[in-house]
Amino acid sequence: MTTDAEWITERIDATRCLIVMYEEALTALGTGVLSYTLDTGQSRQIVTRQDIGAMTTALSSLENRLATLQARLCGGSVHVKPGW
Repeated sequence: MTTDAEWITERIDATRCLIVMYEEALTALGTGVLSYTLDTGQSRQIVTRQDIGAMTTALSSLENRLATLQARLCGGSVHVKPGW
């Protein structure tokens, strides 16, 4: 049985991996690649430059999730401004 801290740490690691994957995809698309296969381990999808807006939104959401998980692990709190 895992403790809450272990579970949160696992979620932090998984979220960090997703952030790296999204950053790599956005970087590739931003440097001229026409399409990129985004493989999260749960799903695989081909993204194009048309998907950059949605991917940027998803990346922002993942970064917020990471901050929230880190705050929970450390016993702190996070204040997120609406519209960010």
